[in-house]
Amino acid sequence: MKKIHIIFSLLFVVIAFFYHLLGLMKMAPLYLTSPLLFFSIFITILILNHKKTFRGF
Repeated sequence: MKKIHIIFSLLFVVIAFFYHLLGLMKMAPLYLTSPLLFFSIFITILILNHKKTFRGF
């Protein structure tokens, strides 16, 4: 299940990156593409750094 989340999050980063490139070429609004790229990278880092820790009883 975790591998599916990693694959989808990395795919989301790649799509957001290419969409951000369109924003840099003035073909899409940059104020929409920048937060989308940031959000996708943030979610990917959260998924990769999630640890299963023992929280007590």
